[in-house]
Amino acid sequence: MSLTARPARTASIAAAAALALGLTACAAADEPVEDSTAGAEEGHDDHEDHDHGEEGHDEAATDATENESKTPRIVATYDGGIVVFDALSLEQVADIPLDGFNRLSDAGDGRHVAVSTTGGWAVLDAGTWSQPHGDHFHYYTAEPTLTDVLVDAEVPGHVVPHGELAALWDDGTGNVTVVEVSEWSHMVEEGHVDAIDEWTAEAPHHGVAVVDEAGVLYTTVGTEESRSGAQALLDGEVVASTDECPGVHGETAFHTSEDEEIVAFGCEDGVAVFHGDHVHKLSSPTAFGRIGNLFATDGNDIVAGDYKSDPEGGLGLSEISLIDPEGETITVVDPFAGDDATYTWRGLRRGDDGEVLVLGTDGALRVIDPATGDVTTTIPVIDPWEVPEEWQTAHPALAVVEGMAYVTDPNTGTITSVDYVGGEVFETADAGVEFNEVVGVTG
Repeated sequence: MSLTARPARTASIAAAAALALGLTACAAADEPVEDSTAGAEEGHDDHEDHDHGEEGHDEAATDATENESKTPRIVATYDGGIVVFDALSLEQVADIPLDGFNRLSDAGDGRHVAVSTTGGWAVLDAGTWSQPHGDHFHYYTAEPTLTDVLVDAEVPGHVVPHGELAALWDDGTGNVTVVEVSEWSHMVEEGHVDAIDEWTAEAPHHGVAVVDEAGVLYTTVGTEESRSGAQALLDGEVVASTDECPGVHGETAFHTSEDEEIVAFGCEDGVAVFHGDHVHKLSSPTAFGRIGNLFATDGNDIVAGDYKSDPEGGLGLSEISLIDPEGETITVVDPFAGDDATYTWRGLRRGDDGEVLVLGTDGALRVIDPATGDVTTTIPVIDPWEVPEEWQTAHPALAVVEGMAYVTDPNTGTITSVDYVGGEVFETADAGVEFNEVVGVTG
């Protein structure tokens, strides 16, 4: 398996936003620990009943528009469809009808999104991409389309892109499909999926998998009744494993500041950390300390996770975990100290430079220094809201793309862009729908 280095990140939306604000002034003086299979099982009608279209995907398509720079976009679901926005202006560029409770996952190439639906993952082309040309790039946009390409799955679950590969886990069969993220466009053009590898767990369960740069496959271990651990496999052989990760859920894979590649899984009592061919367990500092969702940033040594210390508690959480895999510590932080607020897993993300971002029920976005756990900035964004009893119920969500945060508010049908570095709200758009899940693509 040949792997190449990833290109450096280009200028962020935040920089473009700051420029736009400056020009305006002159002229005017982001999964809960609970099982996520239920929503997938309640997908829309038969996939083939919908006309997903194939127009506008080929880089040479006549309906593509060339732009001066890349055009990040935001993709969000609501009950009955998917909407796509220009990330800078928040202009709505598409509203694609699609019945059912639809989940979204980044496909890893900056252009495509995996949509969990009946029969598997449908591939959404967000209609924005960059095409290399010698020592520079050309940038294009086209109308977003839900293509006819479907990655088969009985109960489509987690999709994890990492480096050049993406691993898609089927909760219904325990099957893992591995694809090259650079091949999504080709697969859409050809109309079929080209998996470079497949693997099936001993027993189906709500799990997750990730492949590292050396081709090691990391997977959860469990059954439909319980989940107990995780393992690393190379060429089908187990090279490291642990059975000390009860309720395993969620993962992250990243490179440290020393360029070590680390894969971690959340447990009901801590985190299982894999360093290639060995694994060690970090225990939670409380008797029960469930970490079910992990977020890392390449080059930053601290992993952020949610934290649930009350096993009988609901979706609302009041603490986060800051995990140091090298120092083998887990620090629990209350970002709402002194404030009457909580958050859900949909409101925890990382900034481009490693900042920890938390959207509270008081409507404010908090920016946290991962090294100290201190809240450095608090930005009022939306009105206060309440945590629902069921995770599938639409409630505010957070996404981050190219240096900007995006907050959806299903109570008002709005989406708001936030410059979390500058500490201010940039733009708000009214889409008139109850947003559910949201992801960004870089273009």
